[in-house]
Amino acid sequence: MQYLVSVIDDRSNSATPAEMAAIDAFNERVQAAGQWVFAGGLADPSTATVIDNRGGEPVFTDGPFVETKEFLAGFWVFEAPDLDAALKIAAEGSKHCNRRVEVRPFL
Repeated sequence: MQYLVSVIDDRSNSATPAEMAAIDAFNERVQAAGQWVFAGGLADPSTATVIDNRGGEPVFTDGPFVETKEFLAGFWVFEAPDLDAALKIAAEGSKHCNRRVEVRPFL
């Protein structure tokens, strides 16, 4: 199974050099264990464009979909045999990035 681990923060690109080093070491360990699928940091929500193409023509709107104090600052996609294993990996990721994370399985 694959799991999306969303990193929750109130700022974009806010990791300190020590946090980045810890994240890099964690990423290397997860890759070596064969659990890594993909990961990335995201730009500030103010750079987002929302597209609604449910009508006759697409509507493009600048800015985030919702106004909130916290947002998706980055993510990992991990391969894990079950939710318990995914939660263990995500807990380690949360510790290394020093942020809260949310875990959700892909359908």
